[in-house]
Amino acid sequence: MSRSIAHESFPAEALPQERQQWILQRLRSRGRVVAAELAAEFQVSEDSIRRDLRELAAQGLCKRVYGGALPLTVTVQPLKQRRAEHAGRKQALARKAATLVRQGQILLIDAGSTNTAIAAALPERSGLTVVTNAPDVALALMDREGFEILLVGGRVDPRIGGAVGAQAVKSLQGIRADLCFPGACALDLDGGLWGFDSEEVLFKRTMVECSGETAVVVTSDKLGSVATHRVAELGEVQHLVVEHEVDKATRAAYAARGVSVHRADAAAD
Repeated sequence: MSRSIAHESFPAEALPQERQQWILQRLRSRGRVVAAELAAEFQVSEDSIRRDLRELAAQGLCKRVYGGALPLTVTVQPLKQRRAEHAGRKQALARKAATLVRQGQILLIDAGSTNTAIAAALPERSGLTVVTNAPDVALALMDREGFEILLVGGRVDPRIGGAVGAQAVKSLQGIRADLCFPGACALDLDGGLWGFDSEEVLFKRTMVECSGETAVVVTSDKLGSVATHRVAELGEVQHLVVEHEVDKATRAAYAARGVSVHRADAAAD
């Protein structure tokens, strides 16, 4: 169980500035804060916590989201490092994402550790065609039955784990897919889907344009955050797959924008 702030010896009658420093420490250590939880732990009103979060956001120290706050941006680790992180959580997301796929579809699957897990979770013998810029995704499917694999060429960025650049985009433009899974660096309720690298974002954007539907699959640290370049407006996203821990209010906020929200089962880790 997580420790409460009271257990961390938070002073009972601290000044707002002191409380805000504790909130920042919580945000940095856990990657998110929830206003209702903070109010209960600090024994103050939710309005007080919301004022704290607004002040921190105004100083550029956090990003206000529905029900709480997140770090201003998320950072992208190299694919080699991401492969080993939170495997159980990504597998749970992948299993739920795979339920969106229908027999005989053409899928576009972007590079990324979560998308490699999605490839591994796809049903066999379903007549699926998978188009990908990621060698990891292709390898996850090669020894399984019933897949046609089309590997998009171009310059492979080892940090991203896939081909990007003009050649990759041009190859993709000649394809019409039923469903795409663009890698998600960040997803914001108001801004939509975001990425960090401009070439990678152009490829993701082309994926969305070439697909009938778009499914975004996100770990909780990316939900409600923003990055440098917008990939797609939220209105261009038909499906959102989130972790089991994502609260009902957050899921309802995305659903209210017309996105079909799918909650993964609880992860093993």
